[in-house]
Amino acid sequence: MTETVYASGAVCWRRVGDEIMVLLIHRTKHRDISFPKGKLDPGETLPQTAVREVQEETGLSLTLGVNLGSIHYPLSKGREKMVQYWAAEVTEQAVQRSTFTPNKEVDALLWTPLRQVRSTLSYKKDKSIFDVFLKLVEREAHDTFAVVLLRHAKAEARSDEFPVDAERPLTELGHAQAQAVVPTVAAFGRHKIMSSNALRCQQTVAPLSDYLDRPVRSTRDLSQDAWDDADGDIRAVMGKVIRRRKNTVICSHRPVLPDIARELALATGSLPGDYLTESTSLPVSGFSVFHISKEHPSAGILSIETYAKLLS
Repeated sequence: MTETVYASGAVCWRRVGDEIMVLLIHRTKHRDISFPKGKLDPGETLPQTAVREVQEETGLSLTLGVNLGSIHYPLSKGREKMVQYWAAEVTEQAVQRSTFTPNKEVDALLWTPLRQVRSTLSYKKDKSIFDVFLKLVEREAHDTFAVVLLRHAKAEARSDEFPVDAERPLTELGHAQAQAVVPTVAAFGRHKIMSSNALRCQQTVAPLSDYLDRPVRSTRDLSQDAWDDADGDIRAVMGKVIRRRKNTVICSHRPVLPDIARELALATGSLPGDYLTESTSLPVSGFSVFHISKEHPSAGILSIETYAKLLS
């Protein structure tokens, strides 16, 4: 069986006047030009790795945008390397705050005009990732916002102690799961946080709220009680989320999440399909990230990535 080494990175971009510039790095040891990336550390998810490695290699703090796919190539001793990439906008504040100095790994940062990136990259596989990004730029779909659909963490079972479903709290494991999702969700930026009014959902997003310093807006429209009673207005909620065009986390329940995804698809002009059910068939504390164009949100869902279980 082939051993796979996992890594991730980002196609970092910024606007300079009317032009889009892309960040390339010149690696000291390899004497090549590529995108910033690095290997997965124990306990990390690939989004965490991408954010950390970009910061370590370039001094730039950023959050991730749309998923650009992955490349694979062989290593020595029969191993394979897989590198996952995201687009990532770099703000002028981040550029000014960069702590980069030439070092033994990276000796230069190259902000490169879009039209020169492909010819400047050293490797064909990196060029294939850039081609994905370039197609998004041509569609004005490279600048995105994320909608995260999160299933609540492990809750206490209904019992004599917890007879009301909406008042069931998280278990000890559930609280640990709620903490575990924070770094990966935060890798996609600061979010508006919305939740079912059920206690288990509110407790699931509490650590994220603390980390991002953002309040939680709870609503019965996202609850299982409203879903059971067929009196929740999920369509109105999702319409507002898409019109706002801002990163949003929505914490809800297993039977409700597929309906939320269908309303998200409807609001963005996306085709219906099994993919919506598959991306919301989540274990407790699992979540999916839906990427949508800020410029043209009605152009459809650009990509979906699912994180099924960060802590069992």
